[in-house]
Amino acid sequence: MQKIFLYDTTLRDGTQGASVSFTSEEKLAICHRLDEFGVHYIEGGWPGSNPRDLHFFELAKAAQFKNAKLTAFSSTRRANTAVEKDMNLKALLDSEAPVIAMFGKSWDLHVEKALCTTLEENLAMIYESVVYFKQMGREVVYDAEQFFDGFKNNSDYALQTLMAAVDGGADFITLCDTNGGSLPSEIRDIMILVKAALDEKYGGDKPIRYGIHTHNDSGMAVANSIVAVEEGAVMVQGTINGYGERTGNADLTSIIPILKLKMGLDCVSNENLAGLTNLARYISETANMTPLNSRPFVGKNAFAHKAGVHVNAVMKEPTSYEHMDPALVGNQRRVLVSDLSGKSNIEFKAHEFGFEFSDDSLDSRRIVTEIKRLEQDGYQFDVAEGSFKVLMEKLTERFKPLFKLESLRITMEKDKDDISHVHAVLKVAVGDEIEITAADGIETVDVLDRAMRKALSKHYPEVDTIRTIDFNIRVIEGHNGKPSRSRVSIESTDKEHRWSTMGVSENVVEACWQALADSYQYKLSMERKQHTGTSRPQKVR
Repeated sequence: MQKIFLYDTTLRDGTQGASVSFTSEEKLAICHRLDEFGVHYIEGGWPGSNPRDLHFFELAKAAQFKNAKLTAFSSTRRANTAVEKDMNLKALLDSEAPVIAMFGKSWDLHVEKALCTTLEENLAMIYESVVYFKQMGREVVYDAEQFFDGFKNNSDYALQTLMAAVDGGADFITLCDTNGGSLPSEIRDIMILVKAALDEKYGGDKPIRYGIHTHNDSGMAVANSIVAVEEGAVMVQGTINGYGERTGNADLTSIIPILKLKMGLDCVSNENLAGLTNLARYISETANMTPLNSRPFVGKNAFAHKAGVHVNAVMKEPTSYEHMDPALVGNQRRVLVSDLSGKSNIEFKAHEFGFEFSDDSLDSRRIVTEIKRLEQDGYQFDVAEGSFKVLMEKLTERFKPLFKLESLRITMEKDKDDISHVHAVLKVAVGDEIEITAADGIETVDVLDRAMRKALSKHYPEVDTIRTIDFNIRVIEGHNGKPSRSRVSIESTDKEHRWSTMGVSENVVEACWQALADSYQYKLSMERKQHTGTSRPQKVR
């Protein structure tokens, strides 16, 4: 089985994406997670470019990795500068990273217009830099920056830059689609021409290992990487979740399962592949980036089914509407409920939530009718499964309220140019006890959340783990003479799980309360279920 080397550049190229940033300590923690997953090369950063990367490599000197080789990144030496006197190269050496990733210019336009040097000097920069690090005992990955654009413009010179790296002793020659504008057919054709040209020059004397590095500006990064592998590339560079400059890099969360499951190539073990979804979520959580639900393989909706016809078929035979078993990448099947739902959706969700309909139970079709009525009024249960579970319990007379609102008072004040402040006084009944709490702040959902946590934590300590991580408010225009309504969606987490709830009302505060109350009720009812061991489906009569 062909072995493919996975090269992760989330910590360097990924952080060039908008809003993506990691501390040195976070970088090291991510390194360990990538190493545990089985990544072969981890590009930690550019030690000569900023203090944070310098600090990271200092921290990393004491780290030990089981699978991965830590890689330091930089450019070749500067024009008209000796390698021994180039400060970037000195920083690479000082990092003590066992692997050096070095990029050089392949496009004559860049050499003459950006570097402002000669084509001959650029070739010397590549060759001498590679030789320098090979003499220092380092493994060298040479990244031919903007190679495909350079090849299209001047193929002879682009090939000369590769030969300079090969002559210098580079361990990998990585062809880069830096601007992300190439098509898979171009990647394939150019890969074929490159291999033929270098085979003709070197024959079997210098076996060359090729890599591929693509950007997603044309939405082709994953496809271009796969085509390159089909044409002989044995190293694939990319980032987790596709983070990167502009529209991002090739997404390893798609590339890895394609290589392993679709192409039968050796890149990670089956056991490690099952941790891919958790890895993707860990990286997004650390980056403080909202996970993309529609991301292939690892997204929350990657194996979600909404149409009743689809759900009915999947319940009988999953492969009818799924290209693979979601468990292979650590994901899971989801059935969504909406106004497009049928009886199959409701029965699937009922079983998922721990109960089934008996023959004389409340007709699931009547529940479908109620769902569709509520969605007509503004609810959207396919993105609020927490609220849907609470609703199902109410419709099947299984709802056990763990707290009850007695009263809620919200006031807002604003003095001149000062920011507005929200004050909340909450009165909640928990069993026979009444809890009265207050909170203030600048945002209604946050203030209500903190008041709720204060009121419930005495009775349910587990609420201290609940955090609201995202919310949005949307105004729904009225219809058939009805006034406009506010729809409030809240996403919550307890560090291990995420769930979404929703409230809809003509009053935005009421909608906020509905969504928040459902969130706490969902969390607490799931805790009760786990502690009492009632995870088996129970029949509802």
